[in-house]
Amino acid sequence: MRNDDAPLIRLEDYRPSDWLIDTVDLDISLQPQKTRVRALLAFRPNPEGQPGAPLKLDGDELALKSLALDGKPLDASAYTATPQALTIPSPPPHDFTLTIETELDPSANTKLMGLYRSSKVYCTQCEADGFRRITYFLDRPDVMSVYTVRLEAAKAEAPVLLSNGNLIATGEVPGTDRHFALWHDPHPKPAYLFALVGGALDHVRQDYVTADGHKVELAVYVEPGKAGRAGWALDSLVRCMRWDEKVFGRNYDLDVFNVVAVSDFNMGAMENKGLNIFNDKYVLADPQTATDGDYASIEAIIAHEYFHNWTGNRITCRDWFQLCLKEGLTVFRDQEFSADERSRSVKRIADVRTLRSTQFSEDAGPLAHPVRPRAYKEINNFYTPTVYEKGAEVIRMLKTLIGDEAFRQGMDLYFERCDGTAATIEEFLACFAESSGKDLGHFARWYEQAGTPTIVASGRYDAATRRYTLDLAQSTPPTPGQSDKQPVVLPIKLGLVGAGGDLPLQTQSNAYAGDGLVILDSASLSVTFDNVDEPPIPSLLRGLSAPARLELDLADADLVRQFSADSDSFNRWQALQTIAIRALVAAGKPGAARSALNATATGLGRALDGFLKAEALADPAFAAQVLRLPAPADIAREIGRDVDPDAIFKAHRSLSAAIGAAVLPQLPPLREALATKGTFKADASSAGRRALRNELLGLAALATPAEGAALCEEQFASADNLTDRLAALAAMTLIPGERREALITRFAAAYAGEPLVLDKWLMAQALIAEPETLERVKQLMQHPAFSLGNPNRVRALIGGFAANLTQFNRADGEGYDFVCDIVIALDKTNPQVASRLLGSFKSWRMLEPGRKQLAQEALSTVARMPNLSRDVADIAERALA
Repeated sequence: MRNDDAPLIRLEDYRPSDWLIDTVDLDISLQPQKTRVRALLAFRPNPEGQPGAPLKLDGDELALKSLALDGKPLDASAYTATPQALTIPSPPPHDFTLTIETELDPSANTKLMGLYRSSKVYCTQCEADGFRRITYFLDRPDVMSVYTVRLEAAKAEAPVLLSNGNLIATGEVPGTDRHFALWHDPHPKPAYLFALVGGALDHVRQDYVTADGHKVELAVYVEPGKAGRAGWALDSLVRCMRWDEKVFGRNYDLDVFNVVAVSDFNMGAMENKGLNIFNDKYVLADPQTATDGDYASIEAIIAHEYFHNWTGNRITCRDWFQLCLKEGLTVFRDQEFSADERSRSVKRIADVRTLRSTQFSEDAGPLAHPVRPRAYKEINNFYTPTVYEKGAEVIRMLKTLIGDEAFRQGMDLYFERCDGTAATIEEFLACFAESSGKDLGHFARWYEQAGTPTIVASGRYDAATRRYTLDLAQSTPPTPGQSDKQPVVLPIKLGLVGAGGDLPLQTQSNAYAGDGLVILDSASLSVTFDNVDEPPIPSLLRGLSAPARLELDLADADLVRQFSADSDSFNRWQALQTIAIRALVAAGKPGAARSALNATATGLGRALDGFLKAEALADPAFAAQVLRLPAPADIAREIGRDVDPDAIFKAHRSLSAAIGAAVLPQLPPLREALATKGTFKADASSAGRRALRNELLGLAALATPAEGAALCEEQFASADNLTDRLAALAAMTLIPGERREALITRFAAAYAGEPLVLDKWLMAQALIAEPETLERVKQLMQHPAFSLGNPNRVRALIGGFAANLTQFNRADGEGYDFVCDIVIALDKTNPQVASRLLGSFKSWRMLEPGRKQLAQEALSTVARMPNLSRDVADIAERALA
């Protein structure tokens, strides 16, 4: 189906299903090429639906083998079946059953949606609409059913058979080499949460007792021989279950909880009820094959999928427009878990880096959309940073506005009131309006209005009256389909910083909510603070209390003072980031002089040198964040128009090298002091020490390449963990020459049998900011480590290249053409991966005219291709609109 022919699905057109399915009994006989699926579905008319309506079930590339109504074969004249739909024009007006038999070829399913077989493992992925690739069904989230699933397979091929719920029975199939497993899930769920796994798998297990005394068997299943790498995932699962009991009062509700790691998976993980299926990169970890970043990601994503048990499974979304109700809320929950497990301030900085680099850039481009979109052609294209990261920020603001106690009461009310239902944003917010006594109608605008607000702030100090007046104004730029923007509710956490730290806050303003919180809910306002004894430095948006840009004209000297004296760690970090951003934005514009950048480098270098001497060893993880400059892509977003990626990169590299030179004298003793001794530990403290040590290594590589190369070689040779070895490789990629190529070769040889590690090797090369990188990437596509059929390999090499600011945006346009050629090729086999790759063009409109034209031509080439998937055609159409 061409995108032009795809229906535009609108939120305002929602109406309940005319039919409901109370129970689903599946009998699935797994075979590599001919899997048989027998589905017994118990239908009843929906009292809220249209009486006498026809029954139309969704399908996708299905082959119908038989159909029976109430156990009797249905005459062919009574229905119409195509690969895409099964329609019964005149179904019985009362309860009835349908028995539907379909036949699938899991081995040929390269889309990795529905049921597929990859690496000798049967697996499913049904969100958002993959279940219709298994059997004909009312494949929508507001149709919730109780599932009983019988799985059968050759015992030698698939000794492990898993599905949702609790295991009821197992046994041999008499007279065959096959066996079966019977699973039952007592909790009604939508079809997108159905899952099965069959294969030869190892596992680790642990018994767990919930806070309400229920015994649960936990297990993590992995490929044979990799059980030793599943321990961290299991440990993370135990910790997040206990945390959810303590913080949100949520206990687990089945007898088993299974996690399965598979190597071919379109997404990161999937929260299927009781059977979470994961991309193996978010499960497998040991010191030799996983970095500190991997350990942190596994911890967070295990938690995220587990937390979905309540925010996504027990309470799901009424329709896909409410996707943020489960995803944004659950991202917020996993962020809070990680913050409690690690450093709250460092976690917040890392989350904001991600928010700005992914979501702010999405908001600034042609793919911008509200947290709750109003219309879509392909829902798979709305699993976006806006739904996830900005959706989480909306929940964070809600908690800030109403306070911790009312937020917990609101969550308790939501769980009580909406358990077992498919809910909406309105039902969710009503719980918090009730718990807090506040009208949240204006706040709800965050779900409807796209774009990143800008807050313009300025201050005036009157020494005679000892008053400080803060003027605030907000605006949001136009986004596709929304030219008119209205003020949103912006909770602004703030402080006034004096020479000795924070000053007392005293004001009569109605906008002041107490505890350092000002609510900006109109286009502008002024707040006057009394009894201010000295000219203060305003510390605004502490912890980034709202997902907004801040324009505050403070001199560099004031920002350095803020960095030294602010009590808020986030705004300390932000102060130096602001200095760097301002200098890089100026230097990254065509014809910019370098003198200002040199002056900034001197000032930043001096501040960082003093900071490292005083604080580096006290909080290495925070120090690593302070040392790390904003990414070149962030500078491009701040410039916003006529962007020259080469100019930005040159300025960024120059500033990084200057900072490296400034802190170079401290590098040897500090790196020695930070070295971790003894057995590798994945805890936050040890990871923080490695993070700072490796940040210093990268600065050394830029400041003194010859000495830096020697340090990289020494660290690679002596390291006892992948974190330090990969950091050595990454730093060495900054230094062109034979020594770099030799280390690249050594790394590949050391990890020849480790696909997930070689993904990092592929990406490190794809990110090299040199003209030869495109040819390097093309050659790496022929390497045995790469496969266009594996999403992880594609994301590492091709996705890595698309994230390379200078080489993807080559002035000759060859970077755009290359990525578009891959998109076109992938679209034939895996449209979801292809469409996400095409999303790399989300910022093309901000480029300078020459590159902008070439990017537009490449996108137009994709859009003109015949027989595009709906996934890719939708992205191309919106990017060009």
